Amino acid sequence: MCQTIFIFVLLFLAAAGAPRVFGGVPPQSGRVVDRIVARIEGDIILQSQVRELGAFQELIEGHEESDGKLLDELIEQWVVETEASASHFPQPAQSEVDRELARLKENIANPEKYVSRLNEIGLSADQVRQLLSRQIYVARYVDYKFRPSVQVEPADMDAYYKKELLPELAKKNQPAPDRAAVDEQIRELLVQRGISDLTVKWLDDTRGRLKIEINTTGSKP
Repeated sequence: MCQTIFIFVLLFLAAAGAPRVFGGVPPQSGRVVDRIVARIEGDIILQSQVRELGAFQELIEGHEESDGKLLDELIEQWVVETEASASHFPQPAQSEVDRELARLKENIANPEKYVSRLNEIGLSADQVRQLLSRQIYVARYVDYKFRPSVQVEPADMDAYYKKELLPELAKKNQPAPDRAAVDEQIRELLVQRGISDLTVKWLDDTRGRLKIEINTTGSKP
């Protein structure tokens, strides 16, 4: 995904006719002033949303990206969610969000440690649930949009097995699996690669047609 530069301008949300905040997330309680980091068509993205996504990445992956990359991801989410919403693509069921949230908590160890971790990174349980729901929605929509267009040929699967899987297993001194036993996994992996490639191209093309203004003052590398 292409990188963008992160910037700030003062925002007073109390002004009449203020533009819509992407995701509908208001500034955190007690904050009088937030900062706009980007304008997309008639919507805005706030500095607080960049911080929120960074904290979510810290929770999920153990580290967060630069502000520029985080902003880039928020812009891409805007593109996906705007099209998905216009096509009336359904939001994930609460049971699906519950299931993914349970997996997340299991990865962190126990409920007490999970609550402590949220306090450390400055996220509430509601914020985590909302961010997780959005992540599911975006991933499911691009899968729905591009999976039918991805064609995986037997030659592609054979090439992956011989040129990627076997050498990787050899490095780890692990035995080679029977080809038939891993066919479905290989096919799905190649489908996911195809979806990713099509998504990147679509996002690049779409962003080129949008009016996007990104501020560049005071960004972190």
